[in-house]
Formats: sequence, C-alpha cells, structure tokens
Amino acid sequence: MMPTKVTIPVPAKDPKKKKEDEKPEEDGNVAAAKKAKDEEKEGEDLSEEDLQLKNELEMLIERLREPNIELYRPALETLRTLIRTSTSSMTSVPKPLKFLHPHYPGLQDLYETWPPSEDKSLFADILSVLAMTYSDTQPRGTLRYRLLSASLRPASAPLSEPGSWGHEYVRHLAAELGEEYNSREFDEEGVEKASEENKVPGTVDDLRALALECATFLLQHNAEPDAVDLLEELEIVDRIVDIVDENTYERVCQYMIRCVNLLPPPDDLSFLRTAHSIYAKHNKFPQALSLSIRLGDPALIRKDFNAPANPAMKKQLAFILARAQVPKEWLDEPSEDGMDDGESELPEDLLECLSNTRLSSQFKEFGKELNVLEPKSLEDVYKSHLENTRPTTTVDSAKANLAGTFVNAFVNAGYGNDKLMAKAEEGNSWVYKNKDHGMLSAAASLGLSLLWDTDEGLSQVDKYTYSSEEYIKAGALLATGILNTGVRTEADAALALLGEYVENKSVPLKTSAITGLGLAYAGSQREDILQLLLPYVADDGVSMEIASLTSLALGFIFVGSGNGEIASTILQTLMEREDKQLDEKWARYMVLGLALLYLGLQDGSDATIATLKAIEHQISQLAVVLVDMCSFAGTGNVLKVQELLHYCDEHIEKAPKEKKDDKDATSEEPAKDDTFQAFAVIGIALVAMGEEIGAEMSLRQFNHLMHYGEPIIRKAVPLALGLVSASNPQLPIMDTLSKYSHDSDLQVALNAIFAMGLIGAGTNNARLAQMLRQLAGYYYKEPDCLFMVRIAQGLVHMGKGTLTINPFFCDRTIMSRTAVAGLLATLTAFTDAKGFILDKYHWMLYFLVPSMYPRFLITLDEELNTLPVSVRVGQAVDVVGQAGKPRTISGFQTHTTPVRLGTTERAELATEEYIPFAHVLEGFVILQKNPGWEKEDKMDI
Repeated sequence: MMPTKVTIPVPAKDPKKKKEDEKPEEDGNVAAAKKAKDEEKEGEDLSEEDLQLKNELEMLIERLREPNIELYRPALETLRTLIRTSTSSMTSVPKPLKFLHPHYPGLQDLYETWPPSEDKSLFADILSVLAMTYSDTQPRGTLRYRLLSASLRPASAPLSEPGSWGHEYVRHLAAELGEEYNSREFDEEGVEKASEENKVPGTVDDLRALALECATFLLQHNAEPDAVDLLEELEIVDRIVDIVDENTYERVCQYMIRCVNLLPPPDDLSFLRTAHSIYAKHNKFPQALSLSIRLGDPALIRKDFNAPANPAMKKQLAFILARAQVPKEWLDEPSEDGMDDGESELPEDLLECLSNTRLSSQFKEFGKELNVLEPKSLEDVYKSHLENTRPTTTVDSAKANLAGTFVNAFVNAGYGNDKLMAKAEEGNSWVYKNKDHGMLSAAASLGLSLLWDTDEGLSQVDKYTYSSEEYIKAGALLATGILNTGVRTEADAALALLGEYVENKSVPLKTSAITGLGLAYAGSQREDILQLLLPYVADDGVSMEIASLTSLALGFIFVGSGNGEIASTILQTLMEREDKQLDEKWARYMVLGLALLYLGLQDGSDATIATLKAIEHQISQLAVVLVDMCSFAGTGNVLKVQELLHYCDEHIEKAPKEKKDDKDATSEEPAKDDTFQAFAVIGIALVAMGEEIGAEMSLRQFNHLMHYGEPIIRKAVPLALGLVSASNPQLPIMDTLSKYSHDSDLQVALNAIFAMGLIGAGTNNARLAQMLRQLAGYYYKEPDCLFMVRIAQGLVHMGKGTLTINPFFCDRTIMSRTAVAGLLATLTAFTDAKGFILDKYHWMLYFLVPSMYPRFLITLDEELNTLPVSVRVGQAVDVVGQAGKPRTISGFQTHTTPVRLGTTERAELATEEYIPFAHVLEGFVILQKNPGWEKEDKMDI
C-alpha cells in the first residue's frame, strides 16, 4: 500500500504545480510564488482525498474567474460549505484554508472587479475567512471583509452570524475589533490609513454591533472572559447585561469583579455597576447588595435592600449591612427632615439585625462552643516561665501594670468576664493598681471587655462615672464609647451619656467624651453629632489637642462620606491656625480626620487636594499625602503607589543646628517637616492591601525603603507591613518583622514589635507567640520595648483567637471603612510613638476597636435561632475563569457550626440539606431547608 501512495501523487501533482506557479507571477505577487514553490515540496506528501479537495477548490476558483455569472453563486456556496465542514486537528491549519492561501491575493483583485450584489457579499464573507491566514501582512483584513460583506447585504437578508465560521474565526475577529477600535480612538495614523485601499469600512457603531454578536457567541461557548474583554475594549461593557443568561451570568460577574482591582478608574466602577445590574436582574440580592456597598451608593443600597419580598432574605441582607456598618438612615425613603420618619417602617426583627444587637450574645455563645469562655489571666498570655530571663528587679511596675491593662482588655475582649476589671471584687479593681493617666486606660479597658454588650456594659461602667478621680471618670466615658462601637441601640445611650461631657472644662473628660462619641458612632454619619462636635474644630480658642481629636472623631463618624461641611471647616482651621500650633504633633490627627472623610472615594477628593496645596504651612504636604492615599485605599491603584513612592525618595536635609535625634522638627528655624514620608509609606500599604498581587509586590518596595530610606521612613515600614496583612500572619512578613524587631534604632524595633501584634491579631499564632516571648527576654531592660512586646502578645491572643482586625470581609471583597479608619488612627499614633503611645496617650491603642470583629460563621434558621449544620472549612482558592465547577477550597476540615474562619479561609456547606440565603458563608448566615432533600433520604432507606 505504501509505495502506491507515493507513486500516485507525484505525476498527478507536477503538472498542476506548473500552472499554479504561473498564476502568482501573473498576479505579480512574489510572496505567493515562494509559497507555491514550498508547496511543491509538500505536494509530494498529500494523501488522495487532500489532492481531490485541492483540485476541487482550484476548479471552483477557476469558475469565479469565468464570465458566466450563473456559476458564481453555486461555486461560492460550495466553497463556503467546504470551508465550514473541514475539520482538522487543533494544532494544524484547516486544509481548505491551507490550499486557498496562495490564491488569496488573486481573489482579492477579482473581488474588486465584481459589481455590488449578493454574490459579492458572499464572496467578501469567504475572503474574510481566508484573510485569517494573511493577518500578519494585511492587518485587520478579516474585519474589513466582514464589514464589507455586511454592507452589501439587503436589510431583509442579514449576514449569517460570525459563529457559523467557527470559534477561531470569532476569536480572530474579536482581536481585530479591539485593535481597530483603539486605532480609531487614538491614532493619528488613521489619517494616512484612509488613503490606503484596505481601510476598514463602517462606523464605530458597526464595530460595536459586530462585537456584540461575537460576545454573544463567546458567551454561549464558555469563553466568558473573552466576551467581557472584547466589550471592555470597545467601551460598551454595560451592554453585556442584555446578552448574559442564567447559565453564564455567574461566571461573567465573577470575572468582572476580579478585574475591578486591575482596572484604572473610572472603568473599575463601571465594571462594578455592570456586575451589579446583572445580579439585580437575576434576583441575586446578596451579591448585588455587596456590590452596592462597595460602590458606597445609598440609593442603590436602599433599592437592593427593598428588592426581595422574602422576610428571611431581608434579614440576611440586614446582617450584611450591619457588618459593613451602613448607616440605617440610608434605608429610609429620603424625607424632608431626613431623620425620624424611617424608624417606624422597619419591623422590629429587621432593626435588630441591622443594628447588630445580637452580636454580643451570639459571640459569647460562640466562645462557649469553642471552649474559650473562661477568662485568661495575664500569666496565661505571657507564659513567662518559658522566657529565659534572669529574675531581675521588676522594671518600672507602673509600665508593667499598664501593659497588663491592655493585654487583659484585648485578650478577654467581648466576653465581659475578665478577672482584673469586669469581675473584680469591690475595691480590688485593677484601676487602682495604676496611677494618673494609667487609670484612664484601665477604666476604659472595661469597655473593651464588655464590647458590644450595651445593657450589661453600661451598668458596669456606670459606677466609675461617679469617681472623684478625674482620670477614672474620663476612662469610664471612653469605655462607654468603646462598648457601643458597631452596635446601634434605640436608647442611643452613648450620645446621652457622653454628650454632656463634651462641653466640660477638664481636658481628659472632654477628649474622652469626644473620642468615645467617635468610636461609638463610627460610620453612622449622624447629623446631630456633627452639630455637637463641629464647633470644636472651628474654635480657635481650644487647644490643638481637642480640635484635632474632634476632627478625628468626625472623621470616624463620617468615614467615606465626603461630607463637605466638615471638610471645609477643617480646611478653614488649617488655614487660620498659627504655624506654631500646626507644628504640634496633634496636627496629624486633624489632617487624618479630613482624610478619613474621603476614604475610598477615589476622585472625590480632587477639589480638597487642590485647596490643601494652597496652604502655606508645611502641613499641606502631609495633608495632600493623607487625603490622596485614603481616597484610593484598598483599590490597588498602581499609579497611586508610584506617586507615594516618589514622596519617599525625597531626601530632606534637617537644619544643621538641630540635634539629630529630634525627629519632629519643632525647633525655632522651620526645618522641613518629613512626617509626610512616614504616611506615604503607610499609604503604599493602604492602597495595595486590597488586592493580593499588589500586596505581594509592595513587600519588595518596603524592603528597598528599609535599606535606603531615611530614619522616618524606616520607622514607618514595619507599620506598613502590619497594615498590609493585618490578622494574616504570613511567614515571609513574620520573618521580616522579626528581623526589624532587633533593629539598632529602637523606634524601628518598637514599631516592628507592634506590627507583629497587628499581623497576628486574634490568630493565636504559635510561632508569633514564641517570637514575642523571645523578644520579652531580649528587651527585659528596655521598659518601652517590653511594654510593646506585652501589647503585641495581647493582640495575638485577642479575643482568645476569635477576633480579627482585617478590614476586608465577605470573602475579602468588601473593605470595611470603619475598620480601615481604626487601623489608620492607631498607626498614626505610632508614627510618633514617643509622643503618643509611650507618653500619656496610650489609650490611643483603643482606636483598634472599630476594626475588631468576630471571625465566625454562625448558621441560623429563618426565626434566627442557631442551627448547627456541618460545614467544610479550608483555604480559599481563586477559581475565576476556570472551566467547569472546580473546588473553591483546598485542604478542608469538616466542622459543625458555629465555626471560626481564618482570614484566608472559606466555608461551604457539607450537605445540600439546607440552602443558604447569603452568597458567602461568613458571619451570620440564614439557612432554609432544601425542599428536595427529604425525598432522597427516604429513597436510601
């Protein structure tokens, strides 16, 4: 058999070849001639049926050259059928295209000679397919002939859709559409192209219509990402809403949401809005709501919240809103006076979900399930018998007791049963073991222990409010604010109790009341508190401390609102205050208050930044950096990160007369202030933390900054590392911080130790605990560092391992603005630890409270009673754009709810007995019995 195969082709082939050799010469196309000669070599290996196909194709082409018009249509039809029905392996070019390739230039010339007709349209359609093989020498030929073909059709008989030519053709067309659209948008070359004969016809609308056809085909064939990319390139991504169906919308939305972090503004928001419309159209309420929370759009949130009729679904949405700290006023129909009309509309049980009132009782229940309800003593945390220190005389017992205050508060946060404060015997309270300002923090720690428990908490704190000792009273006020954080009550106790102290003459009482209000109402955007506090920002008579803390409190309450009234007042103050006051360390908090108003608003802060640049004082530089970085918090915007890196490379000469160690530039001659560089470093972390790849890339930048940066930058790097992976102890970051914690510059070491606490907050990470114990031994003679080690130990064991301070929730897609505000305020205190935390203002550690939240999954039935079910918990895996239905978690364990979820973990129900109302199993999830489940069970029996 083999020899015959060889002998037949040779004679049959040769004469044919000669003809073909002449043809390209007539066309004068040298390239084709070369190709034909190459084919001569290949021709010897053609099989019989290939040969037959080749002959047939050449005959058809001859037909098209003949004068008989009747033969054109059948010849074209046959050509089309041959090309469409040809199948070949994935890797090789389909045979008809291969054989027709040399004839393409000739056919092009032939095409130009035909008069316009339906036949010519069909001819153009075929040329469009052949043009795929010439895409390198004649760009966008496929698209050009496709549009020519469409333009020659009568309206009654439109062109067959691109999908009929197969997948490769559609992908080719999609690529050319994108190129053509871009060249039309940007190129000046478009002018020259017009003169050439192969200019693509049609308007932009024709391109878009074709793109929609291609996208529809791609969606039907599991190529959702390609469809989204094509429409994005033609800037009509919003039209995808109409062409997705119930089989494809989920994958399209997932892909679009994953793209958001990688898109420049304003495309990122348009993607979110589009995905939101798709979810809303398909009645996926929780998904739609989570996107409208990301967009921060009150009208959308209200619409999504009121969309479902099912009361259980509404409760589920209310839990999501409560977690995001969305002001409940947003859900009321906007009325004239905007306040109390809405109260009556929402039913009691919904209000309860919205205002987070169940948080405390459920959290204690959760603690009981996990067996961590018992209070932990300080020794349980320090485990000092494992430290290898020589028993020396206690260093500064006041400092040690103060550290004990915080450790006790953080470790037992939310359980309300610690032995030092909440359950201490009369007169034996820990408060009295501290002196002066230590008492303030000790009394305030009671609020942290009773976190979220508004009823029990207020009665416990009450007794300290009558204390004759000013500091204890101030601490009690702060405690009231702390325990109301994130929980809204009908009684509005915090405002009632703290409001009267705002006018108090005593500074500790006044600042505690103001800060307490800021914490208690973080994110609530309450107008009545605005009226109460704003005068203190504007008043020139009050000290910088009070004005700045008031500004910060307002920043907390109106975080991310872009409130113009507050912004203009703070700007006014910054312009009017004397330089000496603006040089104070407090000024950074005033600016932070302003920056928090724009948290996550992206371009919303442009006008404010322009105004800030006009301020003569150096603080304007700091303000610009802060406002800018807050506006783009969590977006992963690369350009912002570059901008912030530029701030870091400025080399600022301190005035020579100053002592080198005075970092705050408070001497007579105005040395250039470099605080802004510290914030630029933190800003890099703030912008990058929203998105994993960016966060990973930022680590390398921090490494460089640590090597080459000024002292002020080196101090801030550990803080940035702590922010970029809060409550998420990754090994490389742990090791880096461990290295920095032994730095020769004690400021750097101090911040690194605190950052170790941040990355391990609430994780009980054994490795971190071990490192901190070693540090406690290493720094036993340095009271400041030892104090910090203790605090870090308290943070690592925060809530006995049940709390998190990571600002991202809902599968790490939504950034909680109040949580970011809390973290930033705490880090700001550490930009000058000597002036704040290690001085009298250690209570600033309580700024972490708004970012503390339980890391649990509690499943409830529709009556909101706990309903234990088995769930699988494992590391979250990113499955966007993968084929089929891959596993979303890896290395899972099966538990019965309630369960604790780590920062990078995800849960899914182990059986299909229940259907969850929420799309992400996290926090409170309401389940509904699956009606189809019982039947299967009975069949098994």
